[in-house]
Amino acid sequence: MSQAFHQVRIAAFFFISAFMFSPLPGCSSSTSLSNPASGTARSENTKESASVKKIIKTDQESPEKITEKTTFAAGCFWGVEDKFLKVRGVLSTRVGYTGGSVKNPTYKQVCSDETGHAEAVEVVFDPAIVSYKELVELFFKFHDPTQVNRQGPDVGSQYRSAIFTHSEEQKEAALAVIESLIRENRYSRPIATAVVLAGEFYQAEDYHQKYFLKLKKGC
Repeated sequence: MSQAFHQVRIAAFFFISAFMFSPLPGCSSSTSLSNPASGTARSENTKESASVKKIIKTDQESPEKITEKTTFAAGCFWGVEDKFLKVRGVLSTRVGYTGGSVKNPTYKQVCSDETGHAEAVEVVFDPAIVSYKELVELFFKFHDPTQVNRQGPDVGSQYRSAIFTHSEEQKEAALAVIESLIRENRYSRPIATAVVLAGEFYQAEDYHQKYFLKLKKGC
C-alpha cells in the first residue's frame, strides 16, 4: 500500500470521527446561542413566559370583595345571630363574648355575670348589598334597646344592649341612628344601648354557633 493512499485513509478517519462526535444542533448551549433560529425561539418563549406572568400577577392583584365587620349585643346571642343570618348581604356570623375583663371566658363564667362580658354576635357583611346603617336599624328592631342589663326573661349585664364599633365611621353611623330614633320618639323610655369601641372577641363554644339552625328552629 502506497504511502499516499495510507495518508488519505488517515485523513478520512479523522474527518469521520469529527463528524460523529460533534454535538447535535440544539443540544449545546453554545450552538443554541449561535443559532439564529434558536435565538428567535428563545425570544418567543421569553415573551410568552412574560405574558403568562403578567396574567398571573394581574389575577393575584385583582381586588377581592370588600367586606366589613361589626359586633352587636342584644340579649341571648342565639336569637340575635339567627336574625342577622337571614339578612341579605350578611356573609357570616359567629357568637361569642366581648366587653369584659376575663380572657377566654367560658359560657358558665359569662353567665355568672362576673366577667363583664356581653353575649354578642360578630357580623361580616357586604356593604355593597347591605349598609352598616341598615344593619344598625335592624339591630334596634331585633330587640328592646330600652331594657337595662336584660332582654326579656334573660337578666344580667351579659344580656345588655350594645354596639361594638370597628371604626370611627361605624361609631358615627351608630350614634346618628340613635339620635334619629330619639328625635322620632320611637320609644317611651330612654335608649340604653351603649356604643363602644370593639375589643377582644372570644368565640363561644361550638354548640352555641348557629344554635337555632341546629335545632331547625328560628326566631
